Amino acid sequence: MLNKIKGLKNSKYTRKIFRIVFIVMGLLPKKKKLVMFESFHAKQYSDNPRAIYEYMKEHYPEFQLVWSVDRRAVKLFEEFQVPYIRRFTLRWFMEFPRAKYWVNNVRLPGWMPKPAGTVYVQTWHGTPLKKLGIDIEEVHMPGTETSNYKANFLNESAKWDYLVSPNAYSTEIFTRAFGYKGQVIESGYPRNDLLAAPSETLASTIKKQLDIPDGKKVMLYAPTWRDNEFYQKGKYKFEFQFDLENWKKNYGDEWVLLSRMHYLVAENFDFSAHEGVVFNVSDYPDIRDLYLISDMLITDYSSVFFDYAILNRPIVFFMYDLENYRDQLRGFYFDIEADSPGPIVQTEQELFRAIDELADSHVQLDSKAAAFKQKFSALEDGRAAERVVQTFLGEKI
Repeated sequence: MLNKIKGLKNSKYTRKIFRIVFIVMGLLPKKKKLVMFESFHAKQYSDNPRAIYEYMKEHYPEFQLVWSVDRRAVKLFEEFQVPYIRRFTLRWFMEFPRAKYWVNNVRLPGWMPKPAGTVYVQTWHGTPLKKLGIDIEEVHMPGTETSNYKANFLNESAKWDYLVSPNAYSTEIFTRAFGYKGQVIESGYPRNDLLAAPSETLASTIKKQLDIPDGKKVMLYAPTWRDNEFYQKGKYKFEFQFDLENWKKNYGDEWVLLSRMHYLVAENFDFSAHEGVVFNVSDYPDIRDLYLISDMLITDYSSVFFDYAILNRPIVFFMYDLENYRDQLRGFYFDIEADSPGPIVQTEQELFRAIDELADSHVQLDSKAAAFKQKFSALEDGRAAERVVQTFLGEKI
């Protein structure tokens, strides 16, 4: 029956059936050594869940570690040779509700109840600059009512047993914005363990895998999406605000540009006209590898800059719509203009000037950047995954 309705999983009828089956299976005895992982709606092998998985695989071989995977991501998990179960299949319904532990970095579908005895570890996926959850005054996403959006967040956070936080700043915001009353693991982010002691050997291997020419410097462009720029519900748009041909003329001889678009808009781009100089890495499994090989980051309001700052490398903030984003669309938790660990620019000319200045200088960690790193990255010592796992397994640290 599940196979017959899998194509209708967004209907109310199907969600009710799924919920009933999930509840019934959740009444069966727990599989106490089974840990189920998901990342970004089961579409990625990445982020904090990946780091926790890899740590447990090495240090806890007695546990059964399995990923819940969207059907469109099956090929990726097979390439990584990671054990997985396809989401919403019969086997998935037999395993997921019975797992003792869930590790996830975004919200689960609203129809999924948490069975008694399940330990749900929510790692989230970023240090917040822009407002989150119930802190958002008005939601601008198509087809989404602000009241429902906030209610869904509260229903989800009530299921969490542990919430991973990268620092004290995030802990304060997360608990309020998610309406969370459970235990916080203030540990640093497991995904950043790799950045605490960056490996030149690994960086060289990644560059070869991406066919980046020897001797070329790497610039990573990783912007976020805009809630109010969309074609229809669930389909968002994004337009480059600097000309790629101009970028090539200025930097193509010395640099390559890695374009890492947000997953909600990634399918809209074709960079084939700039092959060999502009690389579309939106589908690359894990952005942490891209941090490792990049000599400079260009971003806007994405939380990527909190992680990248660990590396003490230059960051340019291309915030061409700063006033609108700050005052109308989302709002910020702190004064980014005063505290950013890099220059903020709003035009192509300003962007290129900032790149030139940072590329030509030997960047040192100035007092502003040092204060930023102390506030947001003090816990990033390479042992975050260890702290998280030991906590949710109930071990003494």
